[in-house]
Amino acid sequence: MCDALVVAPARSASGRTIFAKNSDRKVGEAQPFLQFPEACHPPGSEVRCTHVTIPQVAETYRVMGHSPWWVWGFEHGVNEHAVAIGNLTVFSREAVEERPGLIGMDLVRLGLERGRSAREALEVIAGLIELHGQGGSALAPGGAGYHNAFLLADPDEGWLMQTSGRRWAARRATCDALSNQLSLGRDWEIGSRDLESFARARGWWEDAGRVDVTAAYRHPEVPLRLSAGRLRRSRELLGRHEKLDVRALQAILRDHLEGGPVRLPGGTPEEESFFTLCMHSEPIGTTTASLVAELPADRSRPWPVWISFGTPCTGVFLPVYLDGILPAALARGGPEPSDDSAFWVFDALRAAAEPDFPGRTPRIRAGFAEFEANLERERLRVEAEAGAAAAAGETDRARELLTEFMERTVAEAMACARKIRDSLA
Repeated sequence: MCDALVVAPARSASGRTIFAKNSDRKVGEAQPFLQFPEACHPPGSEVRCTHVTIPQVAETYRVMGHSPWWVWGFEHGVNEHAVAIGNLTVFSREAVEERPGLIGMDLVRLGLERGRSAREALEVIAGLIELHGQGGSALAPGGAGYHNAFLLADPDEGWLMQTSGRRWAARRATCDALSNQLSLGRDWEIGSRDLESFARARGWWEDAGRVDVTAAYRHPEVPLRLSAGRLRRSRELLGRHEKLDVRALQAILRDHLEGGPVRLPGGTPEEESFFTLCMHSEPIGTTTASLVAELPADRSRPWPVWISFGTPCTGVFLPVYLDGILPAALARGGPEPSDDSAFWVFDALRAAAEPDFPGRTPRIRAGFAEFEANLERERLRVEAEAGAAAAAGETDRARELLTEFMERTVAEAMACARKIRDSLA
């Protein structure tokens, strides 16, 4: 399960596109945050993805993103061209291919490594889906695979893309969201050549007019309560603001309906309200990582990407930068808990809050208040200093400043999380 949102420049307070996503996986599935440099590859090169090996391209771009520990790709991430992509499970009438192929997380990373804009990345993903298909475990090692939706954004626009097997459809979005269901109707702008003919051949669409993607392809036996409420809630919260900013998107990712950022007790998986944007919804899923990115057209100055580990209601959003070197603690996280891993430290904080979210979440938020205030002051100072260094041609100095700032910030955040966790015991 996942939820993703996009705000195009026309609805953004800064005039920049904003991308946001919660990654919902099984509770305790480590999802470190990884960084890979740009690279050139010789002719004939190949790249080993999660399940299959495919031809490599001549050039790949600098990327970073959250990656479940056993997966090659990303749940969501950004690249050096300020393209952001995230994937989401969707349910189609069409069976998932049994043979191994690319999984949605592979496609996110491949789109980021190969796309200089959201539209270009969309075309990369579309071509790979048509050629290699979608198949292989994606929920857990040895588990089931699934069809995918993608939200893609760049400094100019956002795109919603939904797939079924090797077929796909997409449209642009100004201020919109995706959840774990097909939601495109007849409003799609571009699609695979056989999108309509395949649906008609299967008897899923008999109307002579343009295919309604959801009506034709949605799996009728998958209950909408898993996702319809979250999609409706995302759109409702986006619509409450004339202009939106990063903080507003972070608040949406923390949403628990009437509880706001506080998970309220009660409810069962049979109720739509059980599945909030900030997921604590086992056995279906739990939010294990989040990302919010404001995507600038001018990338000559540092631009932060805000990431969180565990449930964002009990965590903190930390700024990270492609132009620096990420702290090792962000990239640590395997199947076993480790106190030197940012993921596992914040997952432990989530677990400490779980016995009493209404009583403990406000204490967690208060415990982070001073850290967050200091972080914002320091962030603005460091970005100004690094920006001045970059403008003066001192790119190494700018990178050092951002790298040192991230090291300090992550260490302080983890220490603060440990302190709060211990106070809840």
